[in-house]
Amino acid sequence: MNILEKINQEQIRKDIPSFRAGDTVRVYCKIREGDKERIQLFEGVCLRRHRGGVNATFTVRKNSYGVGVERVFPLHSPLIERIEVASAGKVRRSRLYYLRKLSGKAARIEGRETFVEVAEEVAGEESAEAGADEAASAS
Repeated sequence: MNILEKINQEQIRKDIPSFRAGDTVRVYCKIREGDKERIQLFEGVCLRRHRGGVNATFTVRKNSYGVGVERVFPLHSPLIERIEVASAGKVRRSRLYYLRKLSGKAARIEGRETFVEVAEEVAGEESAEAGADEAASAS
């Protein structure tokens, strides 16, 4: 491993959640105004992810007062405080540029169940059944 690869490996963040195009994400980014620094929320639909190690980026689109706003974020940037996945979207494309032409209800993306949500539901049902079995055997 040469020096550049070592430096790149040090810069890669480990706290990035798994998300893909179609997911609604909340990006908390640091904004510097003069000598003050604050965190600003940017929430929208992820249009694309560009994978490339330390150079990876993702594009987020939102509507702000009737105007579409897109922003490209470097994935491993120190200016990003954190990323949260608000909801998972069910799409069949990796690039959702067609959303630029749509507005209102037509621009909605259907939700998809993630593996984690399904596993939590199954675990909840099993514990409820176990509780019902214990109650039946106690009486």
